[in-house]
Amino acid sequence: MARLLIKTAGFENQLIELKLGANRVGRSTENDFQIVHPTISSNHCEIVLKDGVVLLRDLESTNGTFLNGMQVRETELAAGQTLRLGDVELFVESTDLTIAIPKFINPELPAPPVVLASGTLVCPRHAHASVTHQCTHCKEVMCDACVHRLRRKGGKKTLQLCPICSNPVALIGGEVKAKKKGLFARVTETVKLKWTRAIHLGK
Repeated sequence: MARLLIKTAGFENQLIELKLGANRVGRSTENDFQIVHPTISSNHCEIVLKDGVVLLRDLESTNGTFLNGMQVRETELAAGQTLRLGDVELFVESTDLTIAIPKFINPELPAPPVVLASGTLVCPRHAHASVTHQCTHCKEVMCDACVHRLRRKGGKKTLQLCPICSNPVALIGGEVKAKKKGLFARVTETVKLKWTRAIHLGK
């Protein structure tokens, strides 16, 4: 990012790191960068970082804004130039507008699952286990050992949660539920039961 280095004695090479957009410099505390010096106006100048350029604009200061010895109202800044606000001298160290965005790596996210020739998914965390569950929220797949199980106090049902986002997981393929018996089957079972009891009592 663009930087200015104050060279005037008493400021001990203070560095001004400019931000994108407008940067106001002056003696007042209302500025983005305050330089307390009698020759600097309350709102002395403005340095704007926009559209790939660094633009310097004087804000009608009392003692003027100078670039390489020439008084200016508005001009572009370049690295290596000397800027003077009143009697305070600054060195334009850099006008680089590149922002380095650090690459964020989530250590909890595993590698994608491996698919075997049979079509079976291998758990991303346990190489010798097959995938059995999938998160209902982030869609992460996992084996039975990966599932976090939590039973609430006083509750009978155990919650099965995703190790990544803590949302519920579901068994891949769904839970196997007992098939409901039809009316005919229930009547047949009732008749068989009564017939069996009748035979037993007749013995």
